[in-house]
Amino acid sequence: MPYADLANLRLHYRLDGAEHLPVLVLSNSLGTSFSMWEPQVAAFSQHFRVLRYDTRGHGESSVPAGPYSIAQLGGDVIALLDHLGIGEASFCGLSMGGITGMWLALNHGPRLRKLVLCNTAAYIGPPENWTNRAAAVGRDGVASIAAAVVDKWLTPPYAAAHPGLVASLRAMLGATPAAGYAANCLAVRDADLRAQIEKITTPTLVIAGSGDLPTPPRDGVFLAQTIPGAHYVELEAAHISNLEQAEAFSKVVLDFLTR
Repeated sequence: MPYADLANLRLHYRLDGAEHLPVLVLSNSLGTSFSMWEPQVAAFSQHFRVLRYDTRGHGESSVPAGPYSIAQLGGDVIALLDHLGIGEASFCGLSMGGITGMWLALNHGPRLRKLVLCNTAAYIGPPENWTNRAAAVGRDGVASIAAAVVDKWLTPPYAAAHPGLVASLRAMLGATPAAGYAANCLAVRDADLRAQIEKITTPTLVIAGSGDLPTPPRDGVFLAQTIPGAHYVELEAAHISNLEQAEAFSKVVLDFLTR
């Protein structure tokens, strides 16, 4: 697997798809690795050169000392694109990855062709929840919260019907370095883009999940109503909609990106 050695950071990444295709960056949610996008790779790579990466503190990327900020996470994406010689790309981020995408659109808009914001929000509060979670993980490890967190990632009926997926998600979350997870919790805690997103000019699609508890549909509706010209789609899913509604998710994203 390729690694990009950037300033004070090593990012683990993967490219799929022909070199001549336009680039689509996929950004993972808190507590996952880039493998969360596996169900989309085959479909997306027919139209795009798909660039997946492990957010700092996750997967096989390095774990610099925290706390982190969304500006750092966005800066990592720009540094990775520069490292790979990619001038512009479309960007699809879920949850924390979506917050990263909003920051990119606000601060590096000319680098983005289109933006897909999935199961995310301009602000995810209250802040004490993130402070307490970071402290718990620092004290007891990520595995101590894995079951409770993953319970919110899929709707109960879907989780009950797919125990293997639940087990793999708990394992993925539990394998996330505690220091990296905690540092990213604080990045999410401190991110409040509600007053800024009206300045986004990148064509934007917002995807929400009807059963999403961490970022409910009202958060997606706010994004779609505030970002000029944004499109809104709601899927029957919880927080990780690209896994629970893999085929529908892929179709919605490709319809938006290719039209």
